[in-house]
Amino acid sequence: MFVLPVIPFPAVNPILISIGPFAVRWYALAYIVGIIAGWFYARALIAAERLWGGPAPFTVLDFDDFIIWITLGIILGGRIGYVLFYNFPHFASHPIEILQLWNGGMSFHGGVTGCVVAIVLFALHRHISMLSLGDVTAAVAPIGLLLGRLANFINGELWGRPTDVPWAMVFPNGGPIPRHPSQLYEAALEGVVLFIVLGFLVRAGALKRPGLVTGAFALGYGVARIICELFREPDAQLGFLWGGLTMGMLLCIPLMLAGVAVLTVALTREPQAREPIAKDG
Repeated sequence: MFVLPVIPFPAVNPILISIGPFAVRWYALAYIVGIIAGWFYARALIAAERLWGGPAPFTVLDFDDFIIWITLGIILGGRIGYVLFYNFPHFASHPIEILQLWNGGMSFHGGVTGCVVAIVLFALHRHISMLSLGDVTAAVAPIGLLLGRLANFINGELWGRPTDVPWAMVFPNGGPIPRHPSQLYEAALEGVVLFIVLGFLVRAGALKRPGLVTGAFALGYGVARIICELFREPDAQLGFLWGGLTMGMLLCIPLMLAGVAVLTVALTREPQAREPIAKDG
């Protein structure tokens, strides 16, 4: 029924470096590199006054301080979201495993919730625009998504549904049946395509309308994720839910609705033009 996979699954060790009990995994490295790369890209966006119509509503130094907040939001939100949305009965019986992040298990939608909390709290703390801070964060987020999905692929996890397409792969833990490399689909849509779309919006002046990039990210990610969920095998402990939907699809619905709401607010307001900061001399 199925053709043999044309592209063999690459046997990449999930552990990049191991020295005694200390190990550096590709998954952890994806988070680290994604945050650092996003940080540098965000600094470039903030410093480019032409994108804002003048000085940005916060400084590069503000965002430097924000990195700690957003990192905690991603990790805590992502882990708590996975525990609550994907495997709560198991973790309720084995609570110590909640702390074992090295065994995997992070939820994007939980991570988004953690990021929103971090953005709101930091913006209130520094008295800066929440929506503009969210716009910069959203613009750089696809970098981390791309690297995270590539790490999922290296780990041989979150594989796709059975298929007979020529590029199907047999995953080490997915049984003998060729499957969609859905991690690569997600890396392409959630990472590359979304990064290009948001980058185009930024360069077209979207940062002058606070919330526009944030709303576009929420809506765009939801569309990309739902498309990819059509090829991705649902989590074994959950399976298919109502009407053949998956948990990933269901969680995208409120995200997309929130994206539409923020987009509506951003588009109904006039673009902001900021006066240059006066210099002595």
